[in-house]
Order: sequence, then C-alpha cells, then structure tokens
Amino acid sequence: MQIYLARNNQQAGPYTLEQLNQMLASQQVLLTDLAWHQGMTEWKALGELTQGKFVYEPEGYIPPAPVAEPAAPFEQPAAQTNTYARPAPKANTSELASIPARIFAKFVDLLLWIPATFILTAFFTAEEKLRFTQLNEQIMTQAMGGNADQNSVLELQSQMLDMFSTQAWTAAGLYLLIMLVIQGYLIAKSGQSIGKKLTKIKIVDAETGTQTSLMRAFTLRSIVFILPTIYFIPLFSLVDWIFGLGKNRQTLHDKLAKTKVIKQ
Repeated sequence: MQIYLARNNQQAGPYTLEQLNQMLASQQVLLTDLAWHQGMTEWKALGELTQGKFVYEPEGYIPPAPVAEPAAPFEQPAAQTNTYARPAPKANTSELASIPARIFAKFVDLLLWIPATFILTAFFTAEEKLRFTQLNEQIMTQAMGGNADQNSVLELQSQMLDMFSTQAWTAAGLYLLIMLVIQGYLIAKSGQSIGKKLTKIKIVDAETGTQTSLMRAFTLRSIVFILPTIYFIPLFSLVDWIFGLGKNRQTLHDKLAKTKVIKQ
C-alpha cells in the first residue's frame, strides 16, 4: 500500500502503512493532514481515516516485512516531490446546514427532555394531581389577567415544587442523565444528535470539516450552554442564534467550540 500525504497544498510520499504509523506515533504528521491511497475516491483527513487515533489500520490490510523509518514529510525540495498519478487534494466543499434544518433538529432534541416533566407528576396520587392542576390554573389565571403579583406567583410555584417527592426527582434526574449519555454517544460517534440524524446534518471541525472531539462537539456546544439558556431564555437563545446568520452559519456555541454544522 502506497500512501500519499498533503498539507498546505504540498504533497509528500508515497509511504508504506508502517512508515505512516511511525510518523503518526512521533507526530511528524498530524491528524489534520490529508491522505490518499489506492481504493480511495478522494483525499481525506488522517483523523477521519484513523477515527481520531494515532494509528491507521485499514480493514483487510496485511503488513509486509519491517522497513526503515522514513524522513519527516513536507521538508523535501519541490524537485523531489513524487509525481505518481493521484488525485489532487480537494478543498472542503461540504454544504453548510440550513438554519431551518438546524432549528428543527434543536426542536426535536428539546422534545426529548419533556418526558422528565411527566415523570415528576407520575408519582402523584389522585388528590395530588388535582391539587397540582389547581395550582397551575391559579398561576395561569394570574398571568393571563395581567395583574399577577410576583410574590404570589413565586409562592404558588414553590408549593408546586414541594409536591414532588424524592423518588420523582430521582427518576426524572435518571432519565435526564440517560438522555445526556445517549446524545453524547451519538455525537461522539457521528457528530449527530438524534435531531441532527433526522435532519441529516452533522457537527464538524470549522477549519478541516472533519469529525471533532466529544469535548468540543457536545460538552462545549451543549452542556456549557445549558445554564445560561435556562436562566436567560429567550434572550440568550436569541443572541446565540443571531450569530448563526453569519457567512459560516456559526452560532455562538459553534464559535466557542470551533465547529460548524454541515449537510450529511
């Protein structure tokens, strides 16, 4: 297997798989470098081929006898660059996801949290359900009347929260934790939450267009933004999505994580 590498429009190679893995281990080449070998239709980032690991193990490949360690790539004069026939590195031309598709994906993901509310009330007795409904109606009546007393509303809300048992809070919390784990796993695997899978869009690195880490794709983009979203809705969400109207359609949480969302 002969593997060619490219970085900043400069090509190097060919290298054997063993030489490539040696250079990956010593960090002479980077996961963001492009690579191509026979059987591939286009150049791809090494990180995409190795799935983020520092070793490339193509399926079905049988390694030959050991070879000498290669010189570092991308440092040879232009005259020594190998001219074997191979496709030129293709620029990242992935189409950005549309704003409606992203909003719908977010809406679907938010719907997944709603069952936690029903879990809280599932532990009520018939009398508690009636009392909870009455408190909720009182709050709605005051809000629609336009003359709601803030202290009165807060008192009613406090009474509603006091009705939830420890078991109810535990069950709801467990559901939320399970959903976070599922969403985190899906994003780590494919860059797609459940909502993004339905809309066929995914999260990638803003510069290379390759799959990014769980820390950036999920923790920074989602977890870090939960608290400000809870406390400042709708203002915070509005400011966040206003950024998505820019040229690269990067929301505020995209800019923080250095990601973008593209069509699958």
